[in-house]
Amino acid sequence: WWKWHCGNGLGPCNKRVKPVDKSASVTGIITPVKTPALKRLGQSIQRSISFRTEARPLPPMPIRARQKASSFPRRRSSQLWSDTVDSLSHELSTKEIKRQEVIYELTQGEKQLIEDLSLVKKVYYEPMLKLDIMTESELGQIFGTLDSLIPLHEDLLARLEGLRGAEKTVQEVGPTMMDWFPCLEAYITYCCNQVGAKALLDQKKQDRRVEHFLRLCQESSFSRKLDLWNFLDLPRSRLVKYPLLLKEIQKSTPPEHPDEEELPQAIELIQRIITEVNLKTGEAECQFYRRGLCYSEDSQRVPEIQASRFLYCHGELKSTKGQKLHVFLFELVLVLTRPVAQDREGPAQFQVYRQPLPAAHLHLEDLPDGEPSSSGSFRGAFTGNDKVKNCFRVSTTGRSKSQSHSLQANDSFNKQQWISCLRQAMVQSRDRQAQTSHCKPSERLRGCKVTKIHITAFSCFKGILCQL
Repeated sequence: WWKWHCGNGLGPCNKRVKPVDKSASVTGIITPVKTPALKRLGQSIQRSISFRTEARPLPPMPIRARQKASSFPRRRSSQLWSDTVDSLSHELSTKEIKRQEVIYELTQGEKQLIEDLSLVKKVYYEPMLKLDIMTESELGQIFGTLDSLIPLHEDLLARLEGLRGAEKTVQEVGPTMMDWFPCLEAYITYCCNQVGAKALLDQKKQDRRVEHFLRLCQESSFSRKLDLWNFLDLPRSRLVKYPLLLKEIQKSTPPEHPDEEELPQAIELIQRIITEVNLKTGEAECQFYRRGLCYSEDSQRVPEIQASRFLYCHGELKSTKGQKLHVFLFELVLVLTRPVAQDREGPAQFQVYRQPLPAAHLHLEDLPDGEPSSSGSFRGAFTGNDKVKNCFRVSTTGRSKSQSHSLQANDSFNKQQWISCLRQAMVQSRDRQAQTSHCKPSERLRGCKVTKIHITAFSCFKGILCQL
């Protein structure tokens, strides 16, 4: 492996570097030198754009390091649109400069994504296959349809660069984005595959050869301290940034501009595509974890599990006895499980614990810090002066005997996320039950004329709660 990487100019960098401040985006890294007025204005605008963008719920920007000679740059270019312009035949307004800066950021973002996706293929996929670190089938599952995304973004990059006029300004960007966005339906296949890809990658990391290879890659200069999954998740991160960039362009577009009519339509289109990708990814995640459930009794196979189309959230919680449980909040049912010891080559399995709790019959209670549960005490699970915190109780009465479970989250923030998801599941399930109450019993769980539910909890909480 070492010889292969050195031969490609991708050896590790042992040089100590000073990380860039996390609060600055790639385009907000400014070298403190004297610049012309146009460039100073462009830099000021770009910093404003970058900070507003980072305030949105997007993945944090990776820490950048000083560039070292390599086949791939370790540090992103900080060039602004105003850096590319020597002179203009006429003065541009502040809003127009801002508009050009955002369009340039859109273009540069495509270029950087293409570089990263090409890097993943060159320094991860190909050497792991050549060195037999993973099989071709395993690599196919982990990398999915990544290869097919590169030509899509190369096409958009070519279109955007073709829009630049003689003075390097872009007049209309809306029609180009409207025409290109339908190509992003290819993201449905890629993002749906990510659920199983992440599980398989985590499983393969238990293999010493795989772990060693990935660690050396992350420590090398080309990785910018990102691990393989960071790279594989870049397309999804890019997808959710398109509406943010277009809204910034729209803010700087004057009323008489040709883009004034096209941009709102493009924003609406990309938001519909993102919603569809989130929905399909949620369905794929639901199916993946549903297949991993193990039942000790047939009575645990409640129909709500199979009828659920998505997961609100899932993660680790503690029981009253301090036992670690992996809890799944499906669309229609809450399922408590215990992880099953598994073979390295097998998928994750979860033993269903007690009886699943249908969301339509669920009751939720927020327990104040320090209060023990009615069915047991958390205090027995702790020693010393530890106080019981971040607990809530779920209970149900209905088709079988009543149940009550007091559960503890890792911290107050995760507790509130769980409570928020549970409340949403309870309301939606009861609404669904009310809508299906006039259907025949055999039709109810098939969803008689049920209005399609747009899942926001999945996109908002997936990245948080899956790490519990």
